[in-house]
Amino acid sequence: MHRLLPLLLPLLACGGPAPKGDGAAAGAHPLGDGVVVQVEASGAFSIEVDGRRTLALAAPPFARRVDEQVEAQLGMWRFTRLAEEDVPTAALASVTPGDDGGLVITYATAEGPLEVALRAGAGRVDLEVHSSAEADALVIPVACDPGGSFHGFGEQYARTEHTGQAFRLFVSEQGIGRDPAGSWLLDGDAYTTYFPMPWFLDARGHGLLLQTDHRVQVDLCAADPAVATFEVMSGAPLQLALFTGPTPMDALRQLGDELGRPKAPPGWATGLWLCMQGGEDRVWEQVEAAEAAGLPATVLWVQDWTGRRENPGGGYGVQYRWEPDEDELYPGIAAFFAALKDRGYRVVGYVNPFVDRQLQHWDDLEAGGMLPLRPDSDEVYAFVGPRGDMTTVDLSHPGARAYITERLRAAVDEVGLDGWMADFAEWLPIDARLHDGSDAAAAHNRYPEAWQRITRELMDELRPDGDYLMFARSGWQGVQGVAMIHWAGDQEADFHAEDGLPTVVPALLSMGLSGQPFVTHDIAGFSGGPSTRELYLRWTELGAFTPYMRTHDGNERDANWRWDEDADTTAHFARLARVHEALRPLLAELTAEAAATGAPLVRHLMLEHPDDPETWPLSDQYLLGPDLLVAPVLTEGAGTRELYLPDGAWFHVWTGEAFAGPGWVTVDAPIGAPPVFHRGDDWPALREAADG
Repeated sequence: MHRLLPLLLPLLACGGPAPKGDGAAAGAHPLGDGVVVQVEASGAFSIEVDGRRTLALAAPPFARRVDEQVEAQLGMWRFTRLAEEDVPTAALASVTPGDDGGLVITYATAEGPLEVALRAGAGRVDLEVHSSAEADALVIPVACDPGGSFHGFGEQYARTEHTGQAFRLFVSEQGIGRDPAGSWLLDGDAYTTYFPMPWFLDARGHGLLLQTDHRVQVDLCAADPAVATFEVMSGAPLQLALFTGPTPMDALRQLGDELGRPKAPPGWATGLWLCMQGGEDRVWEQVEAAEAAGLPATVLWVQDWTGRRENPGGGYGVQYRWEPDEDELYPGIAAFFAALKDRGYRVVGYVNPFVDRQLQHWDDLEAGGMLPLRPDSDEVYAFVGPRGDMTTVDLSHPGARAYITERLRAAVDEVGLDGWMADFAEWLPIDARLHDGSDAAAAHNRYPEAWQRITRELMDELRPDGDYLMFARSGWQGVQGVAMIHWAGDQEADFHAEDGLPTVVPALLSMGLSGQPFVTHDIAGFSGGPSTRELYLRWTELGAFTPYMRTHDGNERDANWRWDEDADTTAHFARLARVHEALRPLLAELTAEAAATGAPLVRHLMLEHPDDPETWPLSDQYLLGPDLLVAPVLTEGAGTRELYLPDGAWFHVWTGEAFAGPGWVTVDAPIGAPPVFHRGDDWPALREAADG
């Protein structure tokens, strides 16, 4: 983690405050590999790569002491700043050579030196910031260049380019409804997310990763249009990695080289996934209905294999455990799943890291010291969760990891699952005492990676050929190296802009911009509802043109609209499923590319057209690969859609009509024909697939 610390040791050994400088150290300082650091007398500096300006600091970094109040409830956190005190960086003191051709910029402060060490490598520049002050945070002031952008930041739901916004990066529940006027402990806000990440991608071709597990507060030119601040809630030395491109796609590849890339899903994962639940008899009925409708399904998702429970306020939920329900729903579960697989399907289930006091795992884990403890006692750290009084496993305990692994091994070897949804992992209390003594505030953000690592390592052991499926909800930087697929989380089953269908596209795009190329979503949402016919039809259209077309019954299972609700809906769903099936050769090519380079399957237009600023803020249309442009209808009652076509010849896939870009167009968008365009030539095979 502290790769650059050796560069700082000669300076730190001197001790005491650095001398106040006069700016004589300002100027151009080569780092090698075409990298030059331009240091100004003020202490601001910029990094040029082959003459191209990349990261620029608007002022020197500085330390900050804070006093804040922390509140937590239902997987959500609120941090109220009561007071703060900055340790100002007074002056540029010196710029001196470091080891291996590096550079150390030293600043004077009233509490000792603050140093920034830099070193260039292939496609990157590493920075480390160290403050002598006793502080709670380090603040990095980045210049807001008018010609740049701030894309990324993990999975985000409101937009894909964030200039002018201020928000927190901290793993949490997304919020239900996300009503700006609602309660923080339930609704969240526009930036609460399961999968945040301290990373941004600039459309000019570089990206910056803050290599920290601590909470980060960002202000992207909101308080000051000239400065973007990144406040990292730790006084420890901070590492940053600048990936230098030179294109945005190159910077994404370099990010994957650092963090790892998700494992490529098997070929059968690009087929249709159908949610099937309710017990053996009901699942058989659904399978026969799907086959009668001609649905080209490859995956059956039986989320209630562990049993049924009632969600708070009603709704269909599942039991939170890692063992099957053989008493009520699936009395012959192994034979039942084997029969489904003999029919040609793969069967996946559901798991999460919660421990329910009412179920069997609690006593075992508590007796083994495998649950988190309260900060001031040896009492298990329980909280109010989706099932009431519960907690989450202490994954720092090797025994806890082994306990879960043993039960998931049985789920594969004995029950017959081909994988699972690895849900949740956002609820670890940040003041808990953990088995390994680690800082729970940092472990909290890494918890999704620890949870998904268990499932990934087990499946790699049992099926080293990669013939399995896992999809997850939460993340932080580093989860990419153990992940497979992420889904967009629990949207509301409606058209609302805060948390309904319109939020899915920016979520998929922003994950792709943050190093997760394999993404999916629930047709047609999870919370709220019940869903309507129109919502289901429009969400199905989106599903057909995303990599993994997957249904979910939603919380209001018995009231939500479904693919088999009426004959017209079934015909619509089957038609779009055939289109998705026709896309599978393309999806196979894109999967191979993503595994090698990190190029997203659901691709922001900016990645393919970075020199066209009109593409930068787009968050309601996307490319599937480089050439298939999709502009889903996200507004209730809409029959037309305005969209942007980049440079080139674009062919409307439903009509074959040619359009010339760049430019904005408005096209008809009746149900069953969402605006989809192919660049370069017509694609009549998609019309043929739709017609059956």
